[in-house]
Amino acid sequence: MRNSVPAAGLTALVLAAGAVGCSGGSEESPEMTPAAAVAKAAKNSEDITSFRYTMTGQVPAQGKIEAEASMRVKPDVAMSMQMTAPDAGTQGKVEIRLVDKAMYIGGGAEMAKEMDGKSWMKFDMAELGADAELNELGTPGQAEQNPAAESTFLTGAKDVKKVGTEKIDGVETTHYSGTITLDDLRDSLKKKDAKAAETGEKSIEQYEKMGVESLTMDMWVDGEDHTKQFRMRGDATQGPLDMTIKFLDVNKPVTVEAPPAEETADLAEMMKEAEQG
Repeated sequence: MRNSVPAAGLTALVLAAGAVGCSGGSEESPEMTPAAAVAKAAKNSEDITSFRYTMTGQVPAQGKIEAEASMRVKPDVAMSMQMTAPDAGTQGKVEIRLVDKAMYIGGGAEMAKEMDGKSWMKFDMAELGADAELNELGTPGQAEQNPAAESTFLTGAKDVKKVGTEKIDGVETTHYSGTITLDDLRDSLKKKDAKAAETGEKSIEQYEKMGVESLTMDMWVDGEDHTKQFRMRGDATQGPLDMTIKFLDVNKPVTVEAPPAEETADLAEMMKEAEQG
């Protein structure tokens, strides 16, 4: 089987700091420091149940990535993502679905050529016991990460500063920036609850695999103290990491269905058959 699925990320990888605000507003109160404003946006992320977002940028060893996704985080996790890797040509188009603790990778006609007409590959994490190994299988190991959780990483930076004010899709936002090492990020997780700390640790491990030691982060916060957009940059072993996540809407229903069984190849079953044969 030829691997035709690009690795992806960051949530994507991923996949921050709060819900998206779709209406304009004023800047933070004059007495609010940049660190306090970022912390307030991060706190607001706790109310997120679902969101829709775009992801653009560059992933080490993979090149450019463009994606649009919908994700539900409560009461259970589900995600649907359309992703394109422009540098990979026709093989760089893929659809990813995460539902019922299984990830489905849809490669369309290109995958069907290699999979006896099956256009989807199923990675059942419970069966494989391999959610930590998806990258090594050539799949988007970070696609299941929560980007709304990753933007909160800026709260762990010691040098948060206000850059200025900007409009994002017509929404007035305040732009903040800072740099955080993975060691500082790991320390900041000690202040979070167990579930948030576990989610953050998984993201850190992905960055460590890339060889990233620190992240430069930018966050755009709207007048309702919600994150509208964030950007993460870092130097990795196999090239630069530069990913921007923009939230389009929040807390609207997200429904994700598994692909038809007749169009899906189950990796766990294929591995069992290979062992028996």
